[in-house]
Amino acid sequence: MDRQNLTLLTDLYELTMMQGYFKHKDKNETVIFDAFYRKNPNDGGYAITAGLEQVIDYIKSLRFDEKDIAYLAGLKIFEPDFLEYLKNFRFTGDIYAIPEGTVVFPREPLVKVIAPIMEAQLVETAILTILNHQSLIATKASRVCFAARGDGIMEFGLRRAQGPDAGIYGARAAMIGGCIATSNVLAGQLFDVPVKGTHAHSWIMSFPDEYTAFKTYADIYPNACILLVDTYDTLNSGVPNAIRVFKEMREAGIPLTMYGIRLDSGDLAYLSKKARKMLDDAGFTDAVISASNDLDEYLIDSLKMQGAAITSWGVGTNLITSKDCPSFGGVYKLAAVKGTDGNFIPKIKLSENSEKVTNPGNKTIYRIYEKETGKIKADLICLADEQFDASQPMKLFDPIEPWKKTRLEGGTYTLRELMVPIFKSGDCVYTSPKVMEIRDFCKKELATLWDETKRLVNPHKVHVDLSKKLYDMKIALLDEMGEN
Repeated sequence: MDRQNLTLLTDLYELTMMQGYFKHKDKNETVIFDAFYRKNPNDGGYAITAGLEQVIDYIKSLRFDEKDIAYLAGLKIFEPDFLEYLKNFRFTGDIYAIPEGTVVFPREPLVKVIAPIMEAQLVETAILTILNHQSLIATKASRVCFAARGDGIMEFGLRRAQGPDAGIYGARAAMIGGCIATSNVLAGQLFDVPVKGTHAHSWIMSFPDEYTAFKTYADIYPNACILLVDTYDTLNSGVPNAIRVFKEMREAGIPLTMYGIRLDSGDLAYLSKKARKMLDDAGFTDAVISASNDLDEYLIDSLKMQGAAITSWGVGTNLITSKDCPSFGGVYKLAAVKGTDGNFIPKIKLSENSEKVTNPGNKTIYRIYEKETGKIKADLICLADEQFDASQPMKLFDPIEPWKKTRLEGGTYTLRELMVPIFKSGDCVYTSPKVMEIRDFCKKELATLWDETKRLVNPHKVHVDLSKKLYDMKIALLDEMGEN
């Protein structure tokens, strides 16, 4: 999509805080903010990060134009010197992030912003709205694709999305999560992803009879002939008329390359098995049976368990809205402030809820893989200057229940740092892959998860541990705060 100036896509308090910093603090004071989430969507075992490309576009376009300044002046809460400062505002800091399509877990920084405090504060809202939406939909799509056990999932949700942007970027995220195509033509154009679709019930109803509707469609699209068979009577009318058309195509010498039927109502398990037998008996054993109708990962999983003869799934409302879990819950918290000596002073947020206590300091993340299987063993959040040697033993411990420890012998594991530089001194140093490349990367990422972590209900938890150095820093800050 064409880059837009989304500078005012922010909460008002970001701007009021900026004016406060401008008036009463050093506006060039460098700080670190982390964007992370606390709980996996749908009570799942993982999430998929998505939206970084749009974050990059936002940062590149960050500037207040004359209309923005005039609007803010009209609010009567911003002073002239602050508005004058905004006229030349640009992002000049550093951003590190986990690339799109990566499997991620709670409390890990997905994005780290190191910048003057006014810049770092302003970008909070936009970063969160972009990451929260796309990561939510990518995660949901991944779950749906897992339930389909290798069958193709098509994203069909545009008409039920919460507006055009949600439909467009939701389709993008769904492709990253594993869908094979979208019905959204604009998303196809913008992101160079496959688009697919057949016809609606209105097509059938606009003709004198069902057979004529099918025959006409087959004449127009002989190489992509998927016929919707449930307008009147699926088994007594729809499937027989589809078979009649397929026979005529075969007799006319028309190659039956991509053809079959779509079910959009009724008992999909029963109807698909009956339709499969009818198609097979007529000699159309390779005909596709596609299904739609308010599908989600749980219903697809149930239909697979029932032996439904469906191999292609169109998923709309429940995917594009993540209907049963409509929020990702990402947050953006201050982690450190640079002191006069050039070193970062760690900051921590306390809470009555232990899960809301933040991890302080300038951090990065290492992913630890079991060398023999290539599967994820754990993730380790540590300070940015820490180094680890996979040839040496490593001791991991649960930061919530630190008496729970695991020892990894040297040579039995491998390490990968997850965060990469995106902006340096305000300049973008990262090139976003194409969406289909991110999708392929995500597929490889998911292969590093144990099946127990991918299951839909009560998944195995992947441990996200803190390094001893970071843990000691956190405990020291908690002790210090407790004494005050």
